[in-house]
Amino acid sequence: MFTVAKILLPIDFSVRSADAADAAVAVAERFGSEIALLHVLVPRFDLPVTTSAQTRVLNSGLRVEAEEQMKEFRRNLWGRLEVKRVLREGDPARTIVEYATEEHVDLIMMPTHGYGPFRRLLLGSVTAKVLHDAQCPVWTAAHTPDASSSISATPRRIACAVDLGRQSSSILSWASRLCWEFGAPLSAIHVVSSLDPRLEDYYLSPEWRSDVVENAKAELQQLMETAGIDGEIQIDVGPVAGAVADAARRLKADLLVIGRNCDDSAGGRLPTNAYAIIRESPCPVLSV
Repeated sequence: MFTVAKILLPIDFSVRSADAADAAVAVAERFGSEIALLHVLVPRFDLPVTTSAQTRVLNSGLRVEAEEQMKEFRRNLWGRLEVKRVLREGDPARTIVEYATEEHVDLIMMPTHGYGPFRRLLLGSVTAKVLHDAQCPVWTAAHTPDASSSISATPRRIACAVDLGRQSSSILSWASRLCWEFGAPLSAIHVVSSLDPRLEDYYLSPEWRSDVVENAKAELQQLMETAGIDGEIQIDVGPVAGAVADAARRLKADLLVIGRNCDDSAGGRLPTNAYAIIRESPCPVLSV
């Protein structure tokens, strides 16, 4: 059953965390969700002290400081929403995933921290680990080098990219429900990979590419009709991540919904295409 009863918002008190909070509030108000603010304090062992006792004292001071920051973090934002403030110590990514599992969180919302021309090529390590290990959907900000997270608190157009695999129906259902909640139109995207074996004869037959595209469109249309989902359909051919990002940009989407889980045989939960789409998307991505 579709539910967003609990939202986990990991925060590090940065501008991007503050922007993510705006989006979390928008979702929580729509679904009546509880928000858990989680800050993970990483113990310091490189402090300029000479004894373990002094290290404990200084780490205790860092904890007190973090508790005060938690109290002040966007304190005028929450209104009547139920908000929990949680401070834990440990590895940030592992702690976020463990908390989400323990508390049966329905949605994690967090920035990606794509700073600088080279960092733009990689997701932040904490975000990447959470995306890989979390069992629940994860909403990430646009991975841009700008200070702002580019998270739209109220999406005006939502795009959903599917591969027509077995999870496509549930992914489309997530996107459709969000569209209904926010009053936003839905655009369904499917990209026929340039490596698809169906395109091997493309250069020999000018009609072949058109046939492949039309068949994919018909399959996606049937999938949406079976699920009772309305929306426009976009079919592209090319490298998957780049084509999805281009389609989202062309559609002026404020949110992109994709699948994150992969087959058990692949040995992980963050397929290459999902990772690349999140990295290249011009808008926030909800991976389910």
